[in-house]
Amino acid sequence: MANHKSALKRVKQSEKRAEDNRGRISRIKTFIKKFLSSLRSSSAGSAFSDAQSEIQKGVSKGVLHKNSASRKVARLNKMLKSAESK
Repeated sequence: MANHKSALKRVKQSEKRAEDNRGRISRIKTFIKKFLSSLRSSSAGSAFSDAQSEIQKGVSKGVLHKNSASRKVARLNKMLKSAESK
């Protein structure tokens, strides 16, 4: 365990950040799942834009790397386009 006051503070800060990041990641996953479930319906376009927005927020908050987010969005967009063509 940390002995210095500053080290104790850093431990508390990192625990709080980890908790916040878990919530953000969970929220991103939820929006992706909503999009995947709405692929068969007509609301897939709005669900895609919501998921894309949430993924980009994750990038701006530092939860996701920008290339990982770009890859996720590209895959979701590919699913959307193939669902629309059917």
